[in-house]
Amino acid sequence: MKRRDFIKISGAAALAAACGPKGSSSQPTKEEGPEEMLMRENPKNGDRISALGFGCMRWPMVKDANGKDVIDQEAVNEMVDYAIEHGINYFDTSPAYLQGQSEKAAGIALSRYPRDKYFIATKLSNFSDASPEASIQMYKDSFKQLKTDYFDYYLLHSIGRGGKDAFNKRYVDNGLLPFLLEEKKAGRIRNLGFSFHGAKHEFDYFMELFDSGEMIWDFVQIEMNYVDWTHADGVRNVNADYLYAELDKRGLPIVIMEPLLGGRLARVPESIARHMKEREPDKSVASWAFRFCATYPRVLCVLSGMTNMDPLRENVETFGHFKPLTEEELEFLEQMATQMMEYPLVNCTDCKYCMPCPWGIDIPGTFQHYNRAITDGTYAQSTAQKDYAKLKKAYLVSYDRAVATVRQADHCINCGECLSHCPQSIPIPTQLKRIAKYIDDLKQDIL
Repeated sequence: MKRRDFIKISGAAALAAACGPKGSSSQPTKEEGPEEMLMRENPKNGDRISALGFGCMRWPMVKDANGKDVIDQEAVNEMVDYAIEHGINYFDTSPAYLQGQSEKAAGIALSRYPRDKYFIATKLSNFSDASPEASIQMYKDSFKQLKTDYFDYYLLHSIGRGGKDAFNKRYVDNGLLPFLLEEKKAGRIRNLGFSFHGAKHEFDYFMELFDSGEMIWDFVQIEMNYVDWTHADGVRNVNADYLYAELDKRGLPIVIMEPLLGGRLARVPESIARHMKEREPDKSVASWAFRFCATYPRVLCVLSGMTNMDPLRENVETFGHFKPLTEEELEFLEQMATQMMEYPLVNCTDCKYCMPCPWGIDIPGTFQHYNRAITDGTYAQSTAQKDYAKLKKAYLVSYDRAVATVRQADHCINCGECLSHCPQSIPIPTQLKRIAKYIDDLKQDIL
């Protein structure tokens, strides 16, 4: 569907007109006028949800006395306080996030507030053990960790990969779906939905379940951003414009994950950032991505995995003085997305589902360092390049600082353990070998 036609159908243009003319703001200095979080009403039940949701997959981490990575609870409490004070009321977590630590940290921070001040979304993340005993225990443990006796929004986590067979194994053959439906009747689950990662035919299957009445989804969580809108690979992932249109015509509320593509749309290549700054000099690059998602009216909530106070304040500013994108601005973002596809980036969102690697490789760290060099313009491409020697040295030194030598790409043995865990279906060993070869060529000056 063409973007211009879709906007006319969905009513986003009318929304833009209703919100008034375009203005400008500076980042440290807030816009004039009162700040008021953009709210969306769930048409299914009347819940008033903050359009900006807090994704709890990237809580800040520190080292404990034993050198283990643990969540910085004090920092989490501070961010949750700020979030609630500024109107954020939707918090999304999972038993799988941050190696099992996310729910507990969220529970500690949120339970300091009255239960009606926030909405909890969590998931049945039974990837490794889909037995009924283990799955039900995971479900029950989430209540304890989150210090609650009901879930506002509960998701079947990351369905799509493996299609019908994987879905049946995780939720049908083990009796989990009937169990969850009974839990919903009992009021312990208010809304039941799923998060999706997969191809078009897999998504169509879950929509067929809905259309036939076999499964009544209350909401769906999808990956949506201005790159994946029309530039998903079409094999492992499906374009978000298709997902949105299918959910919109069925009246299903949509929650958005990865609006920044794991941070990549907050650190776009220099040439793209320059175009954005020319148009909105006082706005952040990331604000374009958030405004894109929230411009579409079927979107109930846009999740952001904020790791510290800076992006939290910035995002509150974006949604506190929200301005939908115009049709012309949407076309501009499509042009920027097309340009981004020309860069040799790894489509990693830094979700860390692939970790820990059994061979100790820092998979997301390697990918994030590589992507950052490309987007920052510090990527050595050939020996004929201007400042090649300087760029070569900068990459190799920064790589050693970012990723310990024993955890770097060249240690991958192609065991494939990571492949089934990646929601982006990245061919991880292949990409690690590509980066390892790039580094080897860089060291030998044969680019």
